[in-house]
Amino acid sequence: MVLMKSIVLLSSGLDSTVAFKEAFDRYEEVFCVTFDYGQRAREKEISFANTICEKFKVGHVVISLPWYGSFRGVLTGGGAMPKILGTELDDMAITQKTAEQVWVPARNVVFLSIGAALAENFKYDHIVTGFDAEEAATFPDNTIEFVERFNEMLKFGTLTKTSVYAPLISMNKTDIVKRGLKINAPLEWSWSCYEGRELPCGVCESCLRRERAFKNVGVRDPLVERLGN
Repeated sequence: MVLMKSIVLLSSGLDSTVAFKEAFDRYEEVFCVTFDYGQRAREKEISFANTICEKFKVGHVVISLPWYGSFRGVLTGGGAMPKILGTELDDMAITQKTAEQVWVPARNVVFLSIGAALAENFKYDHIVTGFDAEEAATFPDNTIEFVERFNEMLKFGTLTKTSVYAPLISMNKTDIVKRGLKINAPLEWSWSCYEGRELPCGVCESCLRRERAFKNVGVRDPLVERLGN
């Protein structure tokens, strides 16, 4: 059996937390990377990612990308967070507009490129990410096609030919919650909210998608349970 190692891009979001546990169970060694790109929830994301890595005793680094703070989009550039109703989550006309508002230019291209550099330098086999089908509906850098073409580029862009592994890429959020519960992912330390307040806002699109997924599964959100909310 060949022992393999992976870099995990861990934002501590629902998807990346489940993808992390998939990698932890699959690979001999895991090293996590969290990005501080001036996003609203960066303090929560970094804190939760730190906690996950400490609990599982894996290496972790936070990489700052301060220049993203001057970019457009409400996640990094300020402005009012778009709000929709839970009943509108599958309305593509609405969610396409909200996706444009929270879009961070070339974010996953940058993140995966940094992951590839780390993987090549430290001889890791794969870069693990939490891309999923539900977000791929409005974010083109979450799609199967994006991963396939990025991996094709890595064949020419790296000497070690590392590649991206996205274990959740065909799943929606409900599937991801089911999978996370099955493999005992640390969902109580996953932070989905676009905001970085003491408690999740409960009204941003990311919060609504998370809430719907747990309701569909019929399980109380472990984060809500832990926070006593």
